[in-house]
Order: sequence, then structure tokens, then C-alpha cells
Amino acid sequence: MSRRLVAGVALAALALAGCSESQSGAQARPPQAPAVPVGAALAEQRLVPVQVTTVGTVQAYTTVGVKSQVAGQIDEVHFTEGQDVKKGALLFTIDPRPLQAALRQAEANVAKDRAQLRQMEAAQAQRQAEVLQTEANLERDMAQMETAKVQEKRYATLVEKELVAREQYDQVRTAMASMQATVQADRAAVDNARASTRAAEAMVDNARAVIQSDEAAVETARLQLAYTTIRASMDGRTGNLLVQAGNVLKSNEDNPLVVIAQIRPIYVSFAVPQQHLTAIKKYRADGTLKVEAMPDAKQPAAAGAVTFMNNTVDPTTGTIQLKATFANSDNALWPGQYVDVALTLTTARAVVVPTQAVQAGQQGPFVFVIKADSTVESRPVKVGRRLARESVIEQGLQGGERVVTDGQLRLVPGTRVEVKPAKAS
Repeated sequence: MSRRLVAGVALAALALAGCSESQSGAQARPPQAPAVPVGAALAEQRLVPVQVTTVGTVQAYTTVGVKSQVAGQIDEVHFTEGQDVKKGALLFTIDPRPLQAALRQAEANVAKDRAQLRQMEAAQAQRQAEVLQTEANLERDMAQMETAKVQEKRYATLVEKELVAREQYDQVRTAMASMQATVQADRAAVDNARASTRAAEAMVDNARAVIQSDEAAVETARLQLAYTTIRASMDGRTGNLLVQAGNVLKSNEDNPLVVIAQIRPIYVSFAVPQQHLTAIKKYRADGTLKVEAMPDAKQPAAAGAVTFMNNTVDPTTGTIQLKATFANSDNALWPGQYVDVALTLTTARAVVVPTQAVQAGQQGPFVFVIKADSTVESRPVKVGRRLARESVIEQGLQGGERVVTDGQLRLVPGTRVEVKPAKAS
């Protein structure tokens, strides 16, 4: 009896121990893993631009090399390097004294020649008066000659009738011949006076031509004097000052004094592959082609439009050169700068996601899609063109689905996630 009682107690103890181990095993089961915090965004289906992306170079809209048109010493420089200047702003002053002296000399020559002109005009007037006098003498003597002819005829008739002495007739005839000679002399005097008048007129015309030449010399001297102040020919920004005050210049030297670049507006030159040429011509014929230029990721893209397309395709590179014009009111673009260029041809409906949602895998690009039960699945996608901060998904994703944009390194298919607020994300 005692042995059976001990055995029963032992069995009961073993049963109780088994029950307690079973209950403790159930309580020791490991807890479920916590949700992984991630950032998320919706895949949107919307109209997106069809773009051609490339790299372009910023070029000044206009570049002017400022040179001196006269020789002389630079007295003063009126700007600082890199300064914005307006059209007509004073840039340099050249010593004006030699050209001022030349202008005074030219003006003195004009005054002297005008005085000579007045003298010649007075002489011309005198010659014209002489012509009038000789013409009056000629008319008087011609009248007297006609009277003498009438008397000669009368006395000739009387002589034939022997009514007057031949001596009287000879006197009348001699008087007529004298008047004829006097008329001839008067005519020669008239011709001589007229020739003198024409000579005086020629001298007056010559004096007037000399005055015109001297006045042109005065204008030239004034123009040369005006060149001693060099002004900006356009709005723009100055570059390096290549010649300092005190240097002596030659007129129209090869090297400019300073170069002014117009940066508002400004050009961006870029080249696109020739396979886009047909589309570019088609959409450009329909309207203006918009262009975005991005100096870097921290600045917003500048908006412009295509204003030039080269007339040939470069056979060495197979590209066509284009130029876009930008207002550049904020000076975001700078000549010589390399920028990312996006040429917008048209728009099309597509699914887009933030670029950081697309991950690179061994089988190609994929995204983590958040399902309704807050778990993620890895879905391969076909990525199309890239926009500024988004990527176009051509296959594998539909609009409205949520994709993970941050925290992908901690995810595997089936991981439960918790979407962080947008601000924290």
C-alpha cells in the first residue's frame, strides 16, 4: 500500500509538472515584430510633359568688346569690374585737350573762310554793277549810233542833190563810224564785265565749298572729341578691366578695354539627338516649345522657350543645335555655366511616383507597394523618362497605389509598415 501511494503521488507530481510546462511554453512564445516606419506617397496618374533632357551651356544674349576710337591717355575709369551698367553709362574718359585744340583750330578756319567769302561776295556785287554800267553805256551808244546812221543817210541824199557840202557829209559819216566803234567797244566791255562776274561767282562758289569742307572738319573734330568719353552701348554686366587709368591707347586696338555681356535676357544652347528632329519640327510648328534649365537641384528651374534651331545636323555628333531664351530676371543663369535642360515637346497621361520610390534590384527596378493590410510587396516596374523630381512608371503600377519613398532598407516582402506623417517623412 505504501509503495502504491508513493507511485501515485509521483505520477500526480509529473502530471502537474507537465501542465505547468505546457502553460509556461505558451506564455514564452515570442511577440510579433513592430511595424517599420516608412515614408509613402501615392502613385498619381496625370498629364506629364513629354521631354527631351540634355545638358546645355549658358551664353550671353549679346557680348560687346568696348574699344577706344581715338588715341590718347585714359584719365578716369567710371565703373568697377563686374558692375551692372545701363546703356549710355559713362565708362572711360580719355584726355580731351589735344582734340579740343584741334576743334578750335577747325572753327577758326571756318571763321576765316567766311570772312573771305564776304569779301568775294562784295567783289562779285561790284562786278555785277560793272556789267549793268557797261550794258547801259552800250544801250546809250547804240541809240546814238542809230541817230548817226539816220543823219548819214539824210546827208548822203543831200550831197547827191548838192544841197550840202561834202565836207559836212564826211563829218556826219565820220561821226557815225565813231559811234559804231564805240558800240563795239561797249559790247567788248560788257563781255569783259560779264566774264569778270562769272569769275567772281566761281570764286564765291569755291569759297563756299571751302567753308563746307571746314565745317565738315569741325564736325569731325567734334566727333573725335565726343569719342574721348566712352559709354556703354547696351545694358549688361562688365567683365575684367583690361586697361587701367593712365595707360595710353591707340585707336581701335585689337584688345578691348572691357567686355560687356548682356545677361537679361540670356541664351541656353544645347544639342539633342537627331531622332527627335521630326518631333521638334512638328511641335514647334504647332506653337512655342518650352524649355526648363536647372543650374542645380537646390534652385528652381528657369523657364524659357526655343528661339533658334540650327539649319543643319552636326554630322560628327548626329545632333541638332537649339537655343532657348530666358528672361533671367533673378540672374540664376550665368554665361559659361552648364545646366540640365528639359525640352518639353507635348504632354501625355502617365503614372508618376517620386524618384526616390524606385529602387534598383538584381532583376531590375522595383518599388515597395503598401497593401491594404499595411504590409508591403516588392513589385517590379518599368521606368520611363524622368521629370524634375519624379519618374514615369510605364508598367507595373497603377494610379492611386501607395509606394514607399523612405525607409526601404529595412523592408522585405510582407513586412508590416507604419506610414510616417508627411512632414516627418
